[in-house]
Amino acid sequence: MKERLFIEDAKRYVQIEEFLMNELGESIPSSVEIEETPVGTRVIIYTLVPGIVIGSGGEKIREITQKLINFGLQNPQIVVEKIKNPDLDPNVIAYKIAKAIEKNINYKKVGNYYLKKVIDAGAIGCEIVISGKIAGEKASSYKFFSGYLEKSGPREHILKAYKTANTKPGVIGIKVYINVSSKQLERISLEEYEKVTEEKISEESAKADKIEEVLQKDLEELVKEGSKIEENKI
Repeated sequence: MKERLFIEDAKRYVQIEEFLMNELGESIPSSVEIEETPVGTRVIIYTLVPGIVIGSGGEKIREITQKLINFGLQNPQIVVEKIKNPDLDPNVIAYKIAKAIEKNINYKKVGNYYLKKVIDAGAIGCEIVISGKIAGEKASSYKFFSGYLEKSGPREHILKAYKTANTKPGVIGIKVYINVSSKQLERISLEEYEKVTEEKISEESAKADKIEEVLQKDLEELVKEGSKIEENKI
């Protein structure tokens, strides 16, 4: 009986995580953790743009809390934590790649650009796989690889994520694998996130934390990189 209840809770937590990742897509969520406490259920959301999760005056977070109650969570308490080093987070990298491809930026420039950013951030290795109808009518896969990446074994140091880009030829799949050391993994888990407290809600809500602004710098650098490559070819 206890085992069955445990399985049902696990299924519900997976459904809640999928719901939150879809509901908060514009905030670039990285992951969701659910913890049962004596006073209720603690839901931790790791995101690049906390302002979108919180909403104006905390309106969005109250709306999400009500939806979590509908999922059957007892007294859900949402904690929003901001990612400080997005270049070591595969969910963020995959999301940015998807958005760049949707803006018709060449997939090779995009793949090489973000591969370099991950390695420069201190990753031991990184692999980016872009699959779909990218360079023609026939679907194909292109890999961008640098450093050391384990292909078998426990792979507990490998962080991975999958996102999709919607383009005119069809859906493009993006897989990102990042290899970090045990020390980096601990730092990412404990230190790379900044808790958004109640005192910061008004401050975060007041900011113009639109996703276009977050991605604009990367997209401008991508265009510049492409221009330099074209000039070198000539």
